[in-house]
Amino acid sequence: MTIADNHFELGSHYAKVPTRSINVKGTVFAYRDLGPRSGVPLVLLNHWGAVLDNFDPRIVDGLARRHRVIAIDYRGIGGSGGTAPVTVEAMAGDAIALIHALGFEKVDLLGFSLGGFVAQDIALKAPDLVRRLILTGTGPAGGKGIDEVWTVSWPLMIKGLLTLRDPKTYLFFTSTANGRRAAGAFLKRLKERKSDRDKGPTPRAFLRQLKAIKAWGRQAPQHLGSIGIPVLVANGDNDTMVPTENSIDLARRIPGSQLVIYEDAGHGGIFQYHSEFVPKALSFLND
Repeated sequence: MTIADNHFELGSHYAKVPTRSINVKGTVFAYRDLGPRSGVPLVLLNHWGAVLDNFDPRIVDGLARRHRVIAIDYRGIGGSGGTAPVTVEAMAGDAIALIHALGFEKVDLLGFSLGGFVAQDIALKAPDLVRRLILTGTGPAGGKGIDEVWTVSWPLMIKGLLTLRDPKTYLFFTSTANGRRAAGAFLKRLKERKSDRDKGPTPRAFLRQLKAIKAWGRQAPQHLGSIGIPVLVANGDNDTMVPTENSIDLARRIPGSQLVIYEDAGHGGIFQYHSEFVPKALSFLND
């Protein structure tokens, strides 16, 4: 069921909140909306191939205790219409238009992986729109190894098929005992929603987003020094998809940014350390 309005029931949890839709310049975008109505809303931008049900409910619910949280599907992904863009710039343009269509003049952004690319581009293209920025498991345009994401990912996807495990077990988490436990807990959380689940990405949309990621990795570096808002950067210390050194580079290049690196953690470090990440993110947003 999709509801095309902005009604909200206080106390809703991400696993229960309804999927909504809004028409933005002729394209219907799917989103979920929860949390208190006061203050600056936080918009979540997710990873390659992700739909609404790939947002970690522990992180969403934790943040929504104190902030209005809007989780969105990119164009051509999940419940959103249209064709998936092949550039990060186009995804950022879509997100800006969607934010305006929802009636927001100022937002905070949390971008994970591909979502972090999009969030950076939004902050650079519409600086007056963004109050605070959280970049997780991500890297800058032209960052080391970003254009090699498919080379790194496809063997781990095959491994997932052969071992009958979700590929995110290997893509997002380390192979240590801690990593395996965290992967199992995370994947279990993603199944908490029992009804009104989002549609998975089509192979075409998945490949078009891959083109956008590779183009970002080959793009000329952006002038991140012009980002003048508070920024929090977080990652695991062993991210193989977007190598951790990219997070360190982001923090170095963005003036005054904060950096958190989680030990024995991979690309999904914020999922593994959700109980530490949520308070850190709330403190950052409310500072």
